Amino acid sequence: MRRFCLCLAATLSIALLGGAGQPVPQRLYQAYSDQQRADLDKVSAYLNGFQSLKASFIQVGPEGGMDQGEVSIQKPGQIRFEYRPPSPILIVATGGSVYVKNSRLNTRDQYDLSDTPLGLLLNARVDLKTNKAVIGVSEQNGAIVVRARTSANRNDSNITLVFATPGIELRQWTVRDDQGGNTTVALQNVQPNAKLDTAQFTAPAKPIKQARK
Repeated sequence: MRRFCLCLAATLSIALLGGAGQPVPQRLYQAYSDQQRADLDKVSAYLNGFQSLKASFIQVGPEGGMDQGEVSIQKPGQIRFEYRPPSPILIVATGGSVYVKNSRLNTRDQYDLSDTPLGLLLNARVDLKTNKAVIGVSEQNGAIVVRARTSANRNDSNITLVFATPGIELRQWTVRDDQGGNTTVALQNVQPNAKLDTAQFTAPAKPIKQARK
Protein backbone atom coordinates (compact mmCIF):
# COMPACT_ATOMS: atom_id res chain seq x y z
CA MET A 1 0.00 0.00 0.00
CA ARG A 2 2.87 2.38 0.77
CA ARG A 3 4.35 1.93 -2.70
CA PHE A 4 0.91 2.54 -4.16
CA CYS A 5 0.58 5.72 -2.14
CA LEU A 6 3.96 7.06 -3.23
CA CYS A 7 3.20 6.29 -6.87
CA LEU A 8 -0.09 8.11 -6.58
CA ALA A 9 1.59 11.00 -4.87
CA ALA A 10 3.96 11.17 -7.79
CA THR A 11 1.00 12.16 -9.82
CA LEU A 12 1.73 15.59 -8.92
CA SER A 13 5.22 15.81 -8.29
CA ILE A 14 4.34 19.44 -9.04
CA ALA A 15 4.57 19.73 -5.37
CA LEU A 16 7.42 21.87 -6.33
CA LEU A 17 10.67 21.31 -4.85
CA GLY A 18 10.71 21.62 -1.15
CA GLY A 19 13.75 22.39 0.88
CA ALA A 20 13.77 26.00 -0.26
CA GLY A 21 16.10 27.97 1.92
CA GLN A 22 18.40 24.97 2.41
CA PRO A 23 21.38 25.76 0.17
CA VAL A 24 23.31 23.08 -1.64
CA PRO A 25 27.01 22.74 -0.89
CA GLN A 26 28.99 25.41 -2.68
CA ARG A 27 30.75 22.88 -4.89
CA LEU A 28 27.40 21.77 -6.33
CA TYR A 29 26.27 25.32 -6.94
CA GLN A 30 29.50 26.07 -8.80
CA ALA A 31 29.00 22.96 -10.94
CA TYR A 32 26.12 24.65 -12.78
CA SER A 33 26.99 26.37 -16.03
CA ASP A 34 25.70 29.86 -16.79
CA GLN A 35 23.02 28.32 -19.03
CA GLN A 36 21.94 25.85 -16.35
CA ARG A 37 21.66 28.61 -13.75
CA ALA A 38 19.62 30.66 -16.22
CA ASP A 39 17.30 27.69 -16.85
CA LEU A 40 16.81 27.09 -13.12
CA ASP A 41 16.05 30.79 -12.62
CA LYS A 42 13.40 30.61 -15.37
CA VAL A 43 11.75 27.58 -13.82
CA SER A 44 11.91 29.11 -10.33
CA ALA A 45 10.25 32.30 -11.62
CA TYR A 46 7.50 30.22 -13.20
CA LEU A 47 6.86 28.25 -10.02
CA ASN A 48 6.88 31.42 -7.92
CA GLY A 49 4.47 33.05 -10.35
CA PHE A 50 1.40 31.22 -9.06
CA GLN A 51 -0.07 30.47 -5.65
CA SER A 52 -2.70 28.08 -6.96
CA LEU A 53 -2.95 25.74 -9.92
CA LYS A 54 -5.52 23.45 -11.47
CA ALA A 55 -5.02 20.87 -14.22
CA SER A 56 -6.21 17.55 -15.54
CA PHE A 57 -3.72 14.69 -15.60
CA ILE A 58 -2.97 11.30 -17.07
CA GLN A 59 -0.96 8.98 -14.84
CA VAL A 60 0.90 5.88 -16.03
CA GLY A 61 2.02 3.58 -13.22
CA PRO A 62 4.95 1.15 -12.86
CA GLU A 63 2.94 -1.75 -14.33
CA GLY A 64 1.61 0.32 -17.23
CA GLY A 65 -1.84 0.99 -15.77
CA MET A 66 -3.36 4.35 -16.64
CA ASP A 67 -5.53 6.64 -14.52
CA GLN A 68 -6.93 10.10 -15.13
CA GLY A 69 -8.19 12.88 -12.91
CA GLU A 70 -7.90 16.47 -11.78
CA VAL A 71 -5.28 18.02 -9.53
CA SER A 72 -5.55 21.25 -7.55
CA ILE A 73 -2.72 23.00 -5.70
CA GLN A 74 -2.92 25.78 -3.16
CA LYS A 75 0.38 27.01 -1.77
CA PRO A 76 1.71 26.54 0.73
CA GLY A 77 1.24 22.89 1.52
CA GLN A 78 -2.11 21.88 0.01
CA ILE A 79 -2.86 19.61 -2.93
CA ARG A 80 -5.74 17.42 -4.06
CA PHE A 81 -5.70 14.55 -6.57
CA GLU A 82 -9.19 13.50 -7.55
CA TYR A 83 -9.19 10.39 -9.69
CA ARG A 84 -11.94 9.68 -12.17
CA PRO A 85 -14.03 6.50 -11.86
CA PRO A 86 -13.51 3.59 -11.80
CA SER A 87 -10.55 4.55 -9.58
CA PRO A 88 -11.72 4.76 -5.94
CA ILE A 89 -8.76 6.93 -4.85
CA LEU A 90 -8.75 10.47 -3.45
CA ILE A 91 -5.50 12.07 -2.24
CA VAL A 92 -5.46 15.26 -0.16
CA ALA A 93 -2.38 16.90 1.33
CA THR A 94 -3.00 19.45 4.07
CA GLY A 95 -1.57 20.37 7.46
CA GLY A 96 1.70 18.51 6.83
CA SER A 97 -0.01 15.17 6.13
CA VAL A 98 -1.09 13.26 3.05
CA TYR A 99 -4.40 11.39 3.22
CA VAL A 100 -5.20 8.57 0.80
CA LYS A 101 -8.85 7.56 0.76
CA ASN A 102 -10.04 4.39 -0.95
CA SER A 103 -13.81 4.46 -1.17
CA ARG A 104 -13.95 0.88 -2.46
CA LEU A 105 -12.09 -0.54 0.54
CA ASN A 106 -13.54 2.03 2.96
CA THR A 107 -10.05 3.02 4.15
CA ARG A 108 -8.13 6.21 4.86
CA ASP A 109 -4.36 6.08 5.23
CA GLN A 110 -2.27 8.97 6.55
CA TYR A 111 1.40 9.77 5.81
CA ASP A 112 3.78 12.60 6.61
CA LEU A 113 4.06 14.96 3.67
CA SER A 114 7.85 14.96 4.07
CA ASP A 115 7.91 11.19 3.36
CA THR A 116 6.39 11.57 -0.11
CA PRO A 117 7.44 13.22 -3.38
CA LEU A 118 4.71 15.80 -2.77
CA GLY A 119 7.04 17.57 -0.39
CA LEU A 120 8.77 18.88 -3.50
CA LEU A 121 5.90 20.98 -4.84
CA LEU A 122 4.14 22.98 -2.25
CA ASN A 123 6.48 25.65 -0.92
CA ALA A 124 5.35 29.24 -1.35
CA ARG A 125 8.75 30.33 -2.72
CA VAL A 126 11.53 28.35 -4.37
CA ASP A 127 15.02 28.96 -5.73
CA LEU A 128 15.99 25.78 -7.54
CA LYS A 129 19.64 26.59 -8.08
CA THR A 130 20.24 26.80 -4.31
CA ASN A 131 17.90 23.92 -3.43
CA LYS A 132 19.74 20.84 -2.22
CA ALA A 133 17.01 18.60 -3.66
CA VAL A 134 17.95 19.62 -7.22
CA ILE A 135 20.95 17.77 -8.60
CA GLY A 136 20.78 18.44 -12.34
CA VAL A 137 19.18 20.39 -15.18
CA SER A 138 19.38 20.06 -18.95
CA GLU A 139 17.62 21.11 -22.16
CA GLN A 140 16.12 18.23 -24.14
CA ASN A 141 13.83 18.32 -27.17
CA GLY A 142 12.70 21.89 -26.57
CA ALA A 143 12.11 21.39 -22.85
CA ILE A 144 13.92 22.09 -19.58
CA VAL A 145 14.38 18.89 -17.57
CA VAL A 146 15.06 19.21 -13.84
CA ARG A 147 16.36 16.20 -11.90
CA ALA A 148 15.82 16.09 -8.16
CA ARG A 149 15.91 13.78 -5.16
CA THR A 150 13.55 13.35 -2.24
CA SER A 151 16.30 12.83 0.33
CA ALA A 152 19.66 14.47 0.93
CA ASN A 153 20.99 10.95 1.57
CA ARG A 154 20.44 9.99 -2.08
CA ASN A 155 23.26 10.35 -4.58
CA ASP A 156 21.00 10.00 -7.61
CA SER A 157 17.76 11.61 -8.75
CA ASN A 158 14.39 9.91 -8.33
CA ILE A 159 12.22 12.74 -9.64
CA THR A 160 12.33 14.25 -13.12
CA LEU A 161 10.31 17.39 -13.90
CA VAL A 162 9.74 18.51 -17.49
CA PHE A 163 8.96 22.15 -18.34
CA ALA A 164 7.98 23.30 -21.83
CA THR A 165 9.86 26.21 -23.40
CA PRO A 166 10.13 29.01 -24.40
CA GLY A 167 6.96 29.85 -22.47
CA ILE A 168 7.77 27.93 -19.28
CA GLU A 169 5.03 25.53 -18.21
CA LEU A 170 5.09 22.35 -16.16
CA ARG A 171 4.16 19.49 -18.50
CA GLN A 172 4.99 16.26 -16.72
CA TRP A 173 7.04 14.54 -14.05
CA THR A 174 8.27 11.05 -13.37
CA VAL A 175 8.96 9.55 -9.93
CA ARG A 176 11.00 6.38 -9.44
CA ASP A 177 10.08 4.41 -6.34
CA ASP A 178 12.43 2.36 -4.16
CA GLN A 179 11.62 -0.78 -6.16
CA GLY A 180 12.73 0.87 -9.41
CA GLY A 181 9.24 1.40 -10.82
CA ASN A 182 8.41 4.66 -12.60
CA THR A 183 5.19 6.63 -12.34
CA THR A 184 4.74 9.36 -14.94
CA VAL A 185 2.15 12.12 -14.73
CA ALA A 186 1.35 14.31 -17.72
CA LEU A 187 -0.61 17.53 -17.20
CA GLN A 188 -3.21 19.03 -19.51
CA ASN A 189 -5.22 22.28 -19.44
CA VAL A 190 -2.94 23.81 -16.82
CA GLN A 191 -4.57 26.86 -15.15
CA PRO A 192 -2.15 28.86 -12.96
CA ASN A 193 -3.74 31.03 -10.26
CA ALA A 194 -7.08 29.30 -10.66
CA LYS A 195 -9.76 30.22 -8.15
CA LEU A 196 -10.15 27.22 -5.86
CA ASP A 197 -12.60 26.25 -3.15
CA THR A 198 -10.55 25.91 0.06
CA ALA A 199 -13.02 23.29 1.33
CA GLN A 200 -11.65 20.77 -1.17
CA PHE A 201 -8.41 20.61 0.81
CA THR A 202 -10.12 19.27 3.93
CA ALA A 203 -8.81 15.90 5.07
CA PRO A 204 -11.17 13.08 4.04
CA ALA A 205 -13.38 11.84 6.84
CA LYS A 206 -12.34 8.68 8.63
CA PRO A 207 -14.28 5.63 7.41
CA ILE A 208 -17.15 4.50 9.59
CA LYS A 209 -16.61 0.95 10.69
CA GLN A 210 -19.68 -1.22 10.63
CA ALA A 211 -20.55 -2.89 13.90
CA ARG A 212 -20.19 -6.66 13.99
CA LYS A 213 -23.41 -8.53 14.08
